[in-house]
Amino acid sequence: MRPSSLPPTAAAATTTSPVARNMRAVPATMARTYASTSTPDPNANPITGKTTFGSLSDEDRIFTNLYLRHDYRLKGALKRGDWYKTKELVLKGHEWILDEMKQSGLRGRGGAGFPTGLKWSFMNKPLDGRPRYLVVNADEGEPGTCKDREIMRGDPHKLIEGCLLAGVAMKANAAYIYIRGEFYQEASHLQEAINEAYEAGLIGKNACGSGYDFDVYIHRGAGAYICGEETSLIESIEGKQGKPRLKPPFPADVGLFGCPSTVTNVETVAVAPTILRRGGKWFASFGRARNQGTKLFCISGHVNNPCTVEEEMSIPLRELIEKHCGGVRGGWDNLLGIVPGGCSVPVLPKHICDDVLMDFDALRDVTSGLGTAVIVMDKSTDIVRAISRFAKFYRHESCGQCTPCREGTKWLEMMMDRFEDGQGRPEEIDQLWELTKQIEGHTICALGDAAAWPVQGLIRHFRPELENRMAQFQRSLEAQQQAQQLHA
Repeated sequence: MRPSSLPPTAAAATTTSPVARNMRAVPATMARTYASTSTPDPNANPITGKTTFGSLSDEDRIFTNLYLRHDYRLKGALKRGDWYKTKELVLKGHEWILDEMKQSGLRGRGGAGFPTGLKWSFMNKPLDGRPRYLVVNADEGEPGTCKDREIMRGDPHKLIEGCLLAGVAMKANAAYIYIRGEFYQEASHLQEAINEAYEAGLIGKNACGSGYDFDVYIHRGAGAYICGEETSLIESIEGKQGKPRLKPPFPADVGLFGCPSTVTNVETVAVAPTILRRGGKWFASFGRARNQGTKLFCISGHVNNPCTVEEEMSIPLRELIEKHCGGVRGGWDNLLGIVPGGCSVPVLPKHICDDVLMDFDALRDVTSGLGTAVIVMDKSTDIVRAISRFAKFYRHESCGQCTPCREGTKWLEMMMDRFEDGQGRPEEIDQLWELTKQIEGHTICALGDAAAWPVQGLIRHFRPELENRMAQFQRSLEAQQQAQQLHA
């Protein structure tokens, strides 16, 4: 099926009412159930009415070259449907693009989950003489995350086409793609694709023959994790030290080079062309209400087959791992815990992972977050040591601008080092919790929150492990003292 063609339910939408369309989108028995229910399930998909999610079909996958099995260049991209009738999409105008993105229910795929159509509309203001910029955050530095780099390596033309359409939506003149410094191959593939797009007239002057001028530039970073924060990223592009700005003013008013700008994630931009071709309602037909669409999941750690895979939002975490990764190493019962969104979100123990869904709201309800990566830990994991390693990472990556983060991450690292060896006292666990609360919410950017949350998750779910380790250390210390007394 061509990417531009509409699924049957979307095609019927032009001639039938929403109620009739929804009734036809589900099996007849299920439709009768919905018709007779006076209070519909708030978690059901608003388009299809379904309440179970997962098992995305191949024809609905947006990214079809994640593993570089096909040609990533323009010739291969055209065969996969990229740049198909892009001129028509551009000529429909920014209002139509924004409306479709809002209908799609797409939320930012960088971890925060802000509604994309709404964010792009912040730039929909009268022109004031200043240029406007789209800034794409490809500084993928979150440990465990590897989805954006796969897009840049295997599907770079999806990202470039998405930049053009997002630029039209916000009346931008150019896009700056900020790539993590370590991503050499990714930057090479993307630059090659940009050169091809210029030569084919797809971007630049009169992009796609639409009369719209749009340029795309690559800016390579130097490996600083803090530059993944939107205002730090802007500072870095401007040649300054990568430190977050105070807001307001927000980037939509005063962003890159003092001009209106929107910073958005690679995946968020790359899915836009397919959404606009197949329709916002098609994309919204996947996942629960307020958690719609498809998403790339990076799964690593103690699984049999680590992978990056595109799946429907709201798929159960257990099904995601068992279907695409061959299950947890040693079986599901060997699971200790899972970090569902990269090292910046709290770890979840097995009893929560048994039933939790992979979407923004479900993970928020269990005091974690969707984020950008899934890290699986089996029972061989030293969970205290793992969280201690996270604390070291954030201590190293803090830019030092905010006192709670600069000093707090240092204390988190020192206390977690002691807890790892069992040298702490039980009352210090509550002191550590209080320390995380003094960091959380008291910094300019979210790095302070990211440093605090993994430690909070450890205390919330694995406090007995901390206490047992302290008791074991105390017993060994007493045994050593008794042995010394006997020898004396």
